[in-house]
Amino acid sequence: MRGGTVSVGENHLILSFVGNRGRSASGSVRITRANARFPQWRALLSYRAMRQRAGQFVVQAVRPISLVVEFGWPVRALIGHAERPLSNWAEQMLQTAGGERVAVAPGLLGELGGKDEDTPELVVASPGDAELSRIQVGPSFLCAVFDQPSNPANIWTMARSLDAFGGGGLIVTGHTADPYDPRSVRALPGSLLTLPLVRSPSRQVLAWAERLRAQRQPPTVVGTDENGTCDVAEPGLTNLTLLVIGDETNGLSAGWRQACGTITRIPMACSASSLNVASAATVVSYEAARERRGPTA
Repeated sequence: MRGGTVSVGENHLILSFVGNRGRSASGSVRITRANARFPQWRALLSYRAMRQRAGQFVVQAVRPISLVVEFGWPVRALIGHAERPLSNWAEQMLQTAGGERVAVAPGLLGELGGKDEDTPELVVASPGDAELSRIQVGPSFLCAVFDQPSNPANIWTMARSLDAFGGGGLIVTGHTADPYDPRSVRALPGSLLTLPLVRSPSRQVLAWAERLRAQRQPPTVVGTDENGTCDVAEPGLTNLTLLVIGDETNGLSAGWRQACGTITRIPMACSASSLNVASAATVVSYEAARERRGPTA
């Protein structure tokens, strides 16, 4: 049913984002029973295949919602409580985001909210995350490849570190962890919105690196491993650099080991032999930023 005013409560707010930047047509819908759309929203919470096929994922909590709206991701639908008034915050989110407004019966909304029924939710689109062209390459470009990660939380931590230290993008290879899993997206950093995060098969990433070489922008491909042949500061990370980090369980794949010009290690003291993979990425990203700043007074 279109037209009229729909009451969307603060405690359950879902935004569906699709397509490229822009605004979808606004409208209003009320849902009192599980129709064809409802199982699709619920599947986004549970199934990686559905998130990838639909190009959408679920974000929960006030801060991530505010960040997504602030950065202007395109909105398809706003889904919320049918029997609660808007708070000032929810009203602002709706006015800013636009899109179709959907008021859902409390029982159905509780199914989407799960155990944490007081946490707002959004459904948003993965922003073209299969396109390596989203990554802008320059002379001092720094990009990381996370090879076959098993823990989605490590992907977000790595993205945050790269964003903090001037990285230009994060590429995730392999059919392993989903960076848009709701369990990790709850801690959504603003880096998701500002740092290009691309999922791509390793063969396509290697072909992309070869094209850069053909365009006279050859990246230095540097791997990291606790048994690396030199300390991380030795090869120099000031030029165009593709930093490759393997998962904690399996390390770098054979293909990426062969592609790396250098395999580095982080010097360790005492009994520790290695760091968590996201911590290691943070250390190497900082070292790259330190070298690029040059000597300090």
